[in-house]
Amino acid sequence: MNIVKARVTAAFGIILLLSGCDVATSATNDEHSEIGKKVEILDQNVADKNVVNESDLTKASYLIGFNQAQNMVDRTFGAIDLEAYAQGVQDQVAGAESVVDPNQGEALMTALGKAVEAKQAQASEGVRTEGEAYRTAFAAKQGVVTLPSGLLYQVMHEGNGAKPAASDTVVTHYHGMLIDGTVFDSSVDRGEPASFAVNGVIRGWTEALQLMATGSKWRLVIPPELAYGASGSRGTIPPHATLEFEVELLEIK
Repeated sequence: MNIVKARVTAAFGIILLLSGCDVATSATNDEHSEIGKKVEILDQNVADKNVVNESDLTKASYLIGFNQAQNMVDRTFGAIDLEAYAQGVQDQVAGAESVVDPNQGEALMTALGKAVEAKQAQASEGVRTEGEAYRTAFAAKQGVVTLPSGLLYQVMHEGNGAKPAASDTVVTHYHGMLIDGTVFDSSVDRGEPASFAVNGVIRGWTEALQLMATGSKWRLVIPPELAYGASGSRGTIPPHATLEFEVELLEIK
């Protein structure tokens, strides 16, 4: 089960950017003219290429580029200039000299890092505010219990079996969502229950499971402090995100 704590930062994306900055070759004016022609040809080839009908190698190459660009956007919170990124790729493929001095790489990456931090803070504030409003609305619903930790739960079905201890291993079915309904993890969708240690998951789960009788099914709304906090997780759970789970405790091993 993939709800064990993890730390994801934008640093990896910046490292990827740095790795692509050391690209510089010398070229004469004539060579630059020829390079310009190559870039025009490259642009036309890209525009004309129907990747779906190409070879597996071509489709794999396309997928690498697509995923790398998506990774850049995700890890920089949209701070990266994709048009400039695409130009850098084209210049490298065409054998052109970098129009940006590679010796500026460290300073430029520092500037990018600050931009990423600003974007992350802006995005996080919105997520935090929306999560607080969502928890307030959920707490007002009939049957919802708010614990001192901030964890909220609603009993969907009450079982009559034993309650697990923190040291136990349990078998559950669960469905994990962001507050906008996006599913980020689900044993239900996979069609196979998940086993894990009660004390080996996020704090909200650890607390809730020890209150649940085997056979119960609860809806949990978990504040970020009891989930993935300021780090988020796997690129699918943003920093400071409130999470919602439907959890069914099937068995204590």
